[in-house]
Amino acid sequence: MPAFNEVSTTQLMRLIGTPDCPDIIDVRIPEDVAAIPVMVPTARLVDFKDHANLASDLRKDRAVIICHKGKKLSHGVAASLRAQGIAAEVLEGGMVNWKTAGLPAVPVKTLHQVSDLWVTRHRPKIDRIACPWLIQRFVNPNAQFLFVPPAEVDDVADRFGATPFDMEDGDWSHRDDRCTFDLMIERFGLSCTPLQRLAMVVRAADTNQHHLAPEAAGLLAISAGLSRQYKDDSQQLKAGFAIYDALYRWARDAHTEGHDWPKSSGEK
Repeated sequence: MPAFNEVSTTQLMRLIGTPDCPDIIDVRIPEDVAAIPVMVPTARLVDFKDHANLASDLRKDRAVIICHKGKKLSHGVAASLRAQGIAAEVLEGGMVNWKTAGLPAVPVKTLHQVSDLWVTRHRPKIDRIACPWLIQRFVNPNAQFLFVPPAEVDDVADRFGATPFDMEDGDWSHRDDRCTFDLMIERFGLSCTPLQRLAMVVRAADTNQHHLAPEAAGLLAISAGLSRQYKDDSQQLKAGFAIYDALYRWARDAHTEGHDWPKSSGEK
């Protein structure tokens, strides 16, 4: 059981992937990052010596601080944040405990290969909404997404330092029968049962293989409707996030739930 002002790995994993996820701050020193070269999903590396300036850089008023073993560095930074009015907790056992638990962890090397800015074709439908959702909810909450005409994606990526995705023959794109969402789960180290379950629905809807998941037809219908409801791709993306937030909670907590009209006790 986590001590006072600590959060367990299980508790933190339940928050990751939801809109309620706190800021996750990794204050490990370089030697410890080299020893365990992965990050808790959505975490960002911060020098523990910058703790006095950290509060103004947070997105939310709650934070979870991570160091190697959940001791002096994380507790010191968390205490500093609490003194500045931030509800700060420490990950129990730190990164060592997270790795031992076998939970999803994002390779630092992969993070270095992408930027905070992503670009893809305009008028998104399924994969190009699902992938930004995955990136913001599990990789980088500060990531931004540009939607441009297909012919301009590569040049925009080059001029603006953006990472292109879901482009034919691109580095972040479909592989065989899998879609870009599948690839991102694998390369970002996010494989877990709920995301794999959601990935099956996304793949089935995005590649017109509805036999893979009965939910695919519904996702396609909603996605097509959103694309006609919104002329602005960024507004459509924002609306789409609510859909994927709900689908993730279904995949994690409610995938076995059914629904039917209740029959009265006297009905035969």
